[in-house]
Amino acid sequence: MALSISSLTSSLSSLSFSSQISQKPNNCLSFQPLKSTSISTVFKTPKLVVSATVASPVELETTNLKKYVKSRLPGGFAAQTVIGTGRRKCAIARVVLQEGTGKVIINYRDAKEYLQGNPLWLQYVKVPLVTLGYEANYDVFVKAHGGGLSGQAQAISLGIARALLKVSEDHRVPLRKEGLLTRDSRVVERKKVGLKKARKAPQFSKR
Repeated sequence: MALSISSLTSSLSSLSFSSQISQKPNNCLSFQPLKSTSISTVFKTPKLVVSATVASPVELETTNLKKYVKSRLPGGFAAQTVIGTGRRKCAIARVVLQEGTGKVIINYRDAKEYLQGNPLWLQYVKVPLVTLGYEANYDVFVKAHGGGLSGQAQAISLGIARALLKVSEDHRVPLRKEGLLTRDSRVVERKKVGLKKARKAPQFSKR
């Protein structure tokens, strides 16, 4: 009986001792796992972005017309023989005539599109050819800059009339009769000091 009690006490003491040893490492060594968010931020892979631009139909048409004009005018505008320069207000237009079917191309765009379908501006462009009956006999290529569309249309009209003179001097009489060879010299009048515009004065107040 004494042996059993002593063996029991020794076993209990050994158990308590082993439990103390097993608890120490848990208290001393503590490992905290890394969060998934920190790992994802550290090892972030770059994304591949691919962007593609598709040309619009207007851009395609412009590039096609540009190629067409260059094929019709080798050497550019300056190298052509039948050429006329027209001016109106601040607008300047260089016009080249070639035998064709009546196409009018302004700045590598169709005349109707460039002049926004305005019937009056389109009429300005066609009047010299219609006067001589050449509306379906010549193609017109134009480079225009400066001013607005109205001024450019009238400059193109003068340029076409001057180019038709290089085709034949016999065209001078009918073109002169219609007033198509006269350069319109009217421009915007300059602003004056003390006035709001060229002639508009500020409101008068007696007191």
